[in-house]
Parts: sequence; C-alpha cells; structure tokens
Amino acid sequence: MKPLIVLRTRDEELARITAMIRGLSVGHQPLKILEAGCGRRWPIDMGGIAFLLTGIDVDGEALAARKAGAGDLDKAIVGDLRTVSYPPQEFDVIYNAFVLEHISGAEQVLHQFDEWLKPGGVMILRLPDRNTVYGFTTRFTPFWFHVLFKKYVQGNRNAGKPGFEPYPTFYDQVVSREGIHEFARQHDLIVEEEYGLNTYLDGPGIIKKLMCFYVWSVGKLSLGKLSSNYNDLCMVLRKKPG
Repeated sequence: MKPLIVLRTRDEELARITAMIRGLSVGHQPLKILEAGCGRRWPIDMGGIAFLLTGIDVDGEALAARKAGAGDLDKAIVGDLRTVSYPPQEFDVIYNAFVLEHISGAEQVLHQFDEWLKPGGVMILRLPDRNTVYGFTTRFTPFWFHVLFKKYVQGNRNAGKPGFEPYPTFYDQVVSREGIHEFARQHDLIVEEEYGLNTYLDGPGIIKKLMCFYVWSVGKLSLGKLSSNYNDLCMVLRKKPG
C-alpha cells in the first residue's frame, strides 16, 4: 500500500468527498445516492445537482427524526444493513460514515454494498481504523469510559443519551485500512482514494498534550503495529465497469 495522506480537519475531508461526488454528476441525471446508516443530516453540498437520496437505518425513531428535521431524504427505509433487501446495481454512490465499527458482521454489510452498487459507482467508507492507537484503545476500554471521554473531554453534554454518541463498538477485522484493501481485492473493487484524518489535536490545551503523549507512547510501544499519525479513515472504492 502507498503511504497514506493524512488530513488535519474534517472540513478538508468533506471537501474532498464533495468534489468527488459532484464530479460523478456528469452524465447522471439524477444521481442515485444511498446513505447507509443515517446521521442527522446529509453532509455533502449537492447544490445545483439533481439527485435522489435514500436513507437506511436500523433505528426507526432516528429516521423519523431525520425526516422531520432535515427533511432531505427522498426515501427512508428502516432495516439492518446486514439483511435488508434491495435490488442489485441500484446506486451510483453509497455513503457510509462511522457505522461499520458498530456492527458485528461488518463484512456482510460490505457484501451488500458491493451488490447494490452500479458498475462505475463509488462506495465511500468513513471509519475509525481498528489498527491505530485510537482503535486499539476503543476496543480495550469499557463503554462507560467512552461516554465519559465524549462528555468531559470532547464536550458533548448529551453523550450516552438515546440518539447520541457514543454507541457500542465491535471493530471487526475488516474495519481497518488493511481489511478494506483486502475486501476490495477479493471483490474486484478499485481503491480510488484513501486518506487518514488526525483528530488527536482536537480539544483544549492540556488535554491535547496528554492525548498526544499517550498516542505517541502507545504507538512506539506497539513497535509500529498501531498507527499514531491518524485515527479515522476515508476510503473511496470504485466498482469496475461491467
């Protein structure tokens, strides 16, 4: 694998994703997009582009809130991404952000995505890499610690409440840069873009310093097995034309 490009802000990450999706719109009227695992709103600026946005989520209440709040879904489907049925080769874009780490059976979800994607379409996966210091720490610390970290370090006062992060994690083997590359190889998908995001520098001064020291130390102690220069991944897989 080539050295990973590491970004510093989520704005930069979203700008790259936005440019890539907008570039697909040439010759596609409208783009058919699946948001697999819905957030509170669609984060991509699609101004001036015709598209149809479908959302799938296992949480019916969250989907209802999304429809009532953002109102940006053309179709909303309540279902488990591992088992929900959808016609093959249906979507130009499948967008999946920070969901795979919460699913036991994440590779089954990727199989579904591969089936639903049109030839030439793209699968955008955003996920925390299990083989980073962040991923290792998340896998081996209790859930109550994640809640406290979100609430008191990252300042999310609603952390742990229904409908708010954090959520329980599983971190299957495929939820990593190496795992996604291997899945792509086995399914004739092209890894078109990939970059990491370093959010270790987020947070107030003293917390930032402690976090950086912890991450650096664990990375060194792992003898390079755990990456310390990024925590989140964005990987864009293109399905080869039929």
